[in-house]
Amino acid sequence: MSHFVIVGAGECGARAAFALREKGFAGAIALIGTETIAPYERPPLSKETLAELHLPKFVATLERYAEAGIELLTGVTVSHIDTAGKSVTMSDGRRILFNKLLLATGAHARPFPGISSTGGRIRSLRTHADALALREVIVLGRHIAVIGGGFIGLELAATARKLGAQVTVVEGLPRVLKRGVPEEIAEVIAGRHRQEGVTIRCGVAIAALEEDNKEARIRLASGETITADVICVGIGALPNITLAADAGLTIDNGIAVDDRLQTSAPDVYAAGDCCSFPLTLYGGRRVRLESWRNAQEQGTLAAANMMGANEPISAVPWFWSDQYDLTLQIAGLADGATSVLRRDLGDGAFLLFHLDDAGRLLAASGIGRGNVVARDIRLAEMLIAARAHPEPMALTSSNIKLKSLLAA
Repeated sequence: MSHFVIVGAGECGARAAFALREKGFAGAIALIGTETIAPYERPPLSKETLAELHLPKFVATLERYAEAGIELLTGVTVSHIDTAGKSVTMSDGRRILFNKLLLATGAHARPFPGISSTGGRIRSLRTHADALALREVIVLGRHIAVIGGGFIGLELAATARKLGAQVTVVEGLPRVLKRGVPEEIAEVIAGRHRQEGVTIRCGVAIAALEEDNKEARIRLASGETITADVICVGIGALPNITLAADAGLTIDNGIAVDDRLQTSAPDVYAAGDCCSFPLTLYGGRRVRLESWRNAQEQGTLAAANMMGANEPISAVPWFWSDQYDLTLQIAGLADGATSVLRRDLGDGAFLLFHLDDAGRLLAASGIGRGNVVARDIRLAEMLIAARAHPEPMALTSSNIKLKSLLAA
């Protein structure tokens, strides 16, 4: 009987395990995770989980794993992969043979350089345990300093304000959301944070982080000190590649895979936050995506290809962030765009379309209250996938439906 092993019991790994069953795989499946709880979704950690001490939003119940015949091993670390002998060795000494292996090891919070917190006032947010620990200190009247004006930092800032904490965001770049979000949209989000009382400091260099049993301190290169009850470092994530690197797999900004999610070793695949892959839609550019939907889609695709489907990656990158009453959505990659067109949707909501010099739609960004931009971003995503060259006037005119452009 064939035995498929999945290392990494997060969104991607769990989706892959269930997809194998849905696609008819009848062999044994082992899903191995280091956390002691079942696979859960990470986006709520900076929102509902942090705000309301929700239980994790589990991908599936324990009963569903049992019903599907998926062996879920939690609280266990894989210490070694033998790609030649096709086996994984776990921290408790157990050794499991595999016919196919999927690495869905995810990523970990990028630490602030030179900092190893021991006092508990310098923290990060990546796991459910992190969220519970942060919630204990984010309360009315406390001062929370967030390092990093990206998605995770700003989502955390929004939640902290909802809980009544004072919040200061410190960003080294000239503006928040510098990577991947158009300035016009970033300004809307920054303005909304300031409206809620968040202090945003951009373009400042940090000389040191300090903590004691009373407070945490950010010492700026200018000599100024920002004092807070807790500092949360939200400066991105790093792929978990140690296990793959030790096994001799090729590493390139993550575990390098081809457009079928195949690693440099036969019968070993990688998917989700931990891997980098070529995007044919963007000329074979190698990217690594940290997003909830990418984890789902690649988990499903990996399952199909482990069963011999030989299907290429075709999904358009998609991201979203909820902050206060605003939702930001982005489809595609805007790198290489030479023009930006705006479509106003009313009530302050708008879309930005990013085109190259040939008029091809590369990406679309939108912001508005609730789900007002969701439908148009979905249609734009389909136009991007079709490599469409829409007429500029049709993109900017709110009287022309994007669906009609797709039909054309």
